Amino acid sequence: MNDANILDKPQIHAAIEAKSREIGFTMPSDLYIGTLLKTLMTSKPSGNFLELGTGIGLSLSWMIDGLDATSKLTSVDNDPELCAIAQQFFGAEPRLNIVCADGTEWIKNYRGEAFDLVFADAWPGKYSEIEEILALVKVGGFYVIDDMSAQPNWPAGHQDKVDGLVAYLEQREDVNLTKMNWSTGLIIAAKRA
Repeated sequence: MNDANILDKPQIHAAIEAKSREIGFTMPSDLYIGTLLKTLMTSKPSGNFLELGTGIGLSLSWMIDGLDATSKLTSVDNDPELCAIAQQFFGAEPRLNIVCADGTEWIKNYRGEAFDLVFADAWPGKYSEIEEILALVKVGGFYVIDDMSAQPNWPAGHQDKVDGLVAYLEQREDVNLTKMNWSTGLIIAAKRA
């Protein structure tokens, strides 16, 4: 098996990659996490999904490809320039709500329906507001985080944050975890009843 043989890239993916290079965006999502997100989302028909950290929209393109006709997706980012770019690419998508807001404040003020999958690719929901975000995952739903393996752009001391987060998730009794040394290092947690 060749896991690098990815045949189902979203049609818009190449255009988003080109825009990423054009603006010098240095934190694009990995193809592997994209394929995984698409697969996990497909497993939740009529689902309600959340992405924390829209970025330029690479992972968002995969997530949209995983949606069925009755699913909905919210993507939150605090960078107005990146939100505007994502809006240009995805603004016509009726199942998507792009929210330009501080992730911490958004999480603390959210009062809507719980989520079938949360992809936390930003500080809020990953290293802060973790209790709040895990409370918003439905039983049977997924909490997905990437960048758990050392990255060249990590600031000094970041490994300690990662280690603390992993230890915290390992001790929780309301989730089943899979830790994967694949892609950029992933954790998938499924919420238990």
